[in-house]
Amino acid sequence: MAIFHSHVKIISRGNGKSAVAAAAYRAGENIRNDYDGRVHDYTRKTGIVHTEIILPAHAPIEYSNRAVLWNAVETVEKAKNSQLARELDIALPVELSGEENISLIQEYVKSTFVDNGMCADLCVHDAGNGNPHAHIMLTMRPINDDGTWGAKQRKQYLLDDNGNKIYDPEKRQYKCSKIETTDWNNPSKADEWRKAWEDMCNAELKRLGHDVRIDRRSYAEQGVEKVPTVHIGVSSAQMEIKGFHTERGSINREIAVSNKELRQINARLKKLKSWLYSQPFDKIEKVPSMSDVLQNIKITEQFRSNARKIADLQAFANVVNFLRDNDLGTVDELADKVTNMHQSQYDLAGEIKKKDRRLATLDLHLHNVEIYNSHKPIYQEYLALHKNKREAFRVKNATSIAAHDTSHKYLSGVLNGRTSVPAKAWKVEREKLLPERYGLCDKYFSLKDDVRSIEKLKRGAEKIMGNIDIVSNRTRTVQHDLSL
Repeated sequence: MAIFHSHVKIISRGNGKSAVAAAAYRAGENIRNDYDGRVHDYTRKTGIVHTEIILPAHAPIEYSNRAVLWNAVETVEKAKNSQLARELDIALPVELSGEENISLIQEYVKSTFVDNGMCADLCVHDAGNGNPHAHIMLTMRPINDDGTWGAKQRKQYLLDDNGNKIYDPEKRQYKCSKIETTDWNNPSKADEWRKAWEDMCNAELKRLGHDVRIDRRSYAEQGVEKVPTVHIGVSSAQMEIKGFHTERGSINREIAVSNKELRQINARLKKLKSWLYSQPFDKIEKVPSMSDVLQNIKITEQFRSNARKIADLQAFANVVNFLRDNDLGTVDELADKVTNMHQSQYDLAGEIKKKDRRLATLDLHLHNVEIYNSHKPIYQEYLALHKNKREAFRVKNATSIAAHDTSHKYLSGVLNGRTSVPAKAWKVEREKLLPERYGLCDKYFSLKDDVRSIEKLKRGAEKIMGNIDIVSNRTRTVQHDLSL
């Protein structure tokens, strides 16, 4: 089923990244980086079904060569912390064929980015595992009409009341502010691009006769009672395909079970409420009591087989206990009970989802702590080496160092300036949340048992109502909110 996934990130030299390396990897090519002399060979990479460079009309034609384009970017960026490229990772709808997806993403890239002055490097990946997606690398600088690189920012001097530049004696320079030459870094742009993809993708799905649609909004924004799953990453996904259970995969399986239960109970309660409030109880002389319904159920079960009778007797006992425990004697009282149960279901579902989201976050935190600690010795050994020996060591231990860097970046983002990793506190919180979560689930399953009893009462009442003659043409309208 088509899903919405559109992630934007910056490829920055300050984070040890290279635009040439990223482009070579996405396209599965062998490209030398003229900036540092390193060669990036990814010609053995599989699953790449389409690559192309899409340029604005005034860009130099030689930039249609991937190596030339990204080496030009590396050359024009002088600073050691330069932002080299912007990348979007977009999930493609599985309902479309490979050719349809390529045509769709080409049009999206051209109209959204290239027509606004960016050079785009488009690579479509499809390993045949149900996860077709596109990588779009975009240049950060505008290109002037003469084909030269433009500036990302320009200075604007601050002026006093007389229109003169203001001098800062401490910095020994005139005060100024930096003005962006484009709006590409505007915080609102990311959502604008996401909406453009949502609109274009849904229009294409509709045109080709598919009912499914994608939605860039979160489940909470959509009002959907689902807990979002966590992104398991490439290595974990490959292990899952091979039949090995991973930690993140297990998290997603637990979330999937919870989501299924939430949907089922909610749907069953809605159905019960709808039935109860649609019955013409005001049109009959004698509304059946719960005793009448129970008697009908008991009579019906007398014709069942002996093997089925045991299960029926247990179910009948559960219904009797349910009516006794809740002091229910009339259909109206049952209707009120179902309404209250639906509200309880809604509240419980919200609490379970809240716990699940936090547990998924904590598991992801702890997973990255484990990766960081396991690869830290290798990274420390790498830092202790002389600069002349580091490159060979890094190549030999590329996987370990990359894992360390990825987990370090993740944890740095989580800590937001703090220096110590609160792994112990995360474990304590997780150990506290788990029994709370399972306690809520117990309440939910108890609610599920009550739903079964009410459904049995409904079936008994339906048989009685089918044999009752309506004696009045009076009508009533029962309005009730079924939107929970």
